[in-house]
Amino acid sequence: MNTAPALSPFLRPEVAEQALERGLAVACRPVGSAEELALHFEVRHRVFVQEQGVFPSTDRDAHDEAPTTVHVLGLCGEVAGGAVRLYPIDDDEGLWKGDRLAVLPLFRSGAVKGGMGGPLVRFAVRTARERGGSRMLAHIQPPNVTFFEHLGWFRLGGLVPYAGMPHQMMAIDL
Repeated sequence: MNTAPALSPFLRPEVAEQALERGLAVACRPVGSAEELALHFEVRHRVFVQEQGVFPSTDRDAHDEAPTTVHVLGLCGEVAGGAVRLYPIDDDEGLWKGDRLAVLPLFRSGAVKGGMGGPLVRFAVRTARERGGSRMLAHIQPPNVTFFEHLGWFRLGGLVPYAGMPHQMMAIDL
């Protein structure tokens, strides 16, 4: 496993483009330092606050401070291009929640072979399973429902409001 610190595509955009040009493999791992956690938060901020406007100023909440939350980076080579977080929501039932899946435009499908979203979701699912989870839940933006179904997730009910926008509750058995 690569233990080199993740590189910021914001501070070193030329390194990000070189990683893409070289076709470096996508890998995912939990953040390993305060600097990587800050990078994880910056990826999310760029996607959910600046690009999509889902949150007005920050997407951080109490789950980010919980010791059981796993913050994950998606890497192309050593360059961070995506993030996701996961955390247990009911230990007795083995329920986990996956959320804040964010992939920077440069690392979405087409730029990175297969995109970075799939590897991040699969990593989150595997991590929850390895930590004793039996099912993972997520609120999914409607345009991404088919993508999650392709990864083995299924719908639970209809659209529900989440962060002021309609989302589809989905689940996957671990």
